[in-house]
Amino acid sequence: MFHWVKQQLKTISLFSQLSDEELEAIVHIATVRTYKPKMLAFLQGDPLERVFFIVRGTVKIYKTDVSGKEQIVSILQEGDMFPHTGFFRRGTYPAHAEMMDETTLIVIPIEQFEQTLICYPQLCIKLFRIMGEKIIELQTRLEELAFHNTTEQLARLFIRLATTNGVYMNGRYRLKTSLTTRELANMIGAARETVSRVLSQLKQQGIITTDNDGYYMIDVDALQQKR
Repeated sequence: MFHWVKQQLKTISLFSQLSDEELEAIVHIATVRTYKPKMLAFLQGDPLERVFFIVRGTVKIYKTDVSGKEQIVSILQEGDMFPHTGFFRRGTYPAHAEMMDETTLIVIPIEQFEQTLICYPQLCIKLFRIMGEKIIELQTRLEELAFHNTTEQLARLFIRLATTNGVYMNGRYRLKTSLTTRELANMIGAARETVSRVLSQLKQQGIITTDNDGYYMIDVDALQQKR
């Protein structure tokens, strides 16, 4: 297990440039957990005690308001980490983390992870870069909400998902995660009925299709005209 965890850490960009000795220091404080679909790593508001790295599977990060309405913040894949905030302070998890399929995570206690960041400044630099990218992504999404209609927002969402969660094949991007219409709506803050109508139009135009397993196949070039 020790060797397996070290090999998995090497595939995560945050740790990819560490030496074997440095990786072994991290392996000693890490544990491996496997989750079934719909299981939660933590709830919004739980004490922030651990940081997670995805070895296999897909994780949905989402917030809920007092009425229970869901707003999806991000869909994370192999190699991603979460949460991206809360280091060097005592706080709570800012959102829920739910498994979308069978998922394996490497888990590190937050205090020990913080000590690792202090010992290896290059990790801090990489972490700040990741956090900066997330901030830019959130700013972009806020601009989309403010300045674009539902068709444009959905087009931009599919383009983003094709880049982060897609595999290119036969001229299209196939999403690796199965998403419901409600989940798509929750990602752009739109009504499910509106998203369903726009999605039907995109399917009629052949821009979005589904394969035999129900996964979306995306014509990114055609969507660029909609954004």
